[in-house]
Amino acid sequence: MSAPFKPALWRKSKRSSPSGDNCVEVALDVVRVGVRDSKDRDGSVLQFDAQSWGDFLDAVKTGEFDRPATS
Repeated sequence: MSAPFKPALWRKSKRSSPSGDNCVEVALDVVRVGVRDSKDRDGSVLQFDAQSWGDFLDAVKTGEFDRPATS
């Protein structure tokens, strides 16, 4: 079991809607990246090591998770 994730600062995407619907927040500690639901700040935190998080971001940037266009 991993240690509690208690970073000093959580960040929300600039693209989040003003109403806060469907938003996540991301934070860094010394060796981990945490992701949580912005509507449930006391809920679960997904934790990733820096390499896994970097791989995920690279995949997002290259469109690996994009859905094909529908007509």
